[in-house]
Amino acid sequence: MARTVWVFPGQGSQATGMGIDLQDWPEAQQRFAEAEAILGWSVLERCQADAETLSQTVNTQPCLYVLEAILSDRLRNLGEQPDYVAGHSLGEYSALYAAGVFDFATGLRLVQKRAELMQAASGGKMAALIGFDAEALTEAIAATEGVVLANDNSAAQVVISGTPEAVDAILTNVKSKRAVPLTVSGAFHSPFMAEAAATFAASLEAVDFQEAQVPVLSNVSASPSTAAAELKQNLLQQMTGSVRWRETCLAIESLGVEQLVEVGPGKVLTGLMKRTCPAIGLRNVGTAADLAV
Repeated sequence: MARTVWVFPGQGSQATGMGIDLQDWPEAQQRFAEAEAILGWSVLERCQADAETLSQTVNTQPCLYVLEAILSDRLRNLGEQPDYVAGHSLGEYSALYAAGVFDFATGLRLVQKRAELMQAASGGKMAALIGFDAEALTEAIAATEGVVLANDNSAAQVVISGTPEAVDAILTNVKSKRAVPLTVSGAFHSPFMAEAAATFAASLEAVDFQEAQVPVLSNVSASPSTAAAELKQNLLQQMTGSVRWRETCLAIESLGVEQLVEVGPGKVLTGLMKRTCPAIGLRNVGTAADLAV
């Protein structure tokens, strides 16, 4: 069989109506009920909310985690098994769940806490750049205090994060085909999240991580690991560190992976892999129809 990686998308892949078609699955009904008991609200109802409500970090992240966990469980129930897993930002929690590092409820509580801390962050700005001069961007970031590369998604797409003034300076000084300010409350994946990360550390410390059943490629390392302590430390560093997704794609290719399965709504990660490593086969599993037998 083809060597396969399951990858899980993060915030930005949400869409109103996602997951509604999963509710007829008995295992999904169990997860939705368990999630409502933990969160105090219905994931299915929140997934049907307007885009603005669903896009609030405290809603988006738990909803994505729950749906991605349901889809990965369904894949396993159908006899499928990954050789590696990875997730983009929030998606790393879904990847760790799929790898057996923690159970569903533990992962959801961590995601809920993370989302609350990120929602509470303020004073920062993030922006996506598409079609830019990489050397010019690197030099501009190095010369500008208060801004970092938050997401290295592909050779043609990155996200910067920092103070509004510093981010605006980069957008002014670096030419790109398109620059899009992101509607987020803070400077995620940057040193400006240090206070939130320090608070989150206590939540992580209280949780026992298990050795991963399959290697997990973490955002901060872009390399596979099964070591529980390392995977936990990587999660903590992820809040303030860059998402090295382009390097993750290249690492996946170097491991001899032949097929990438994006488990979750949208097609963001298959799109990025297609640009970075076009020889790898792509598959999307985001709806019940994608798993019809």
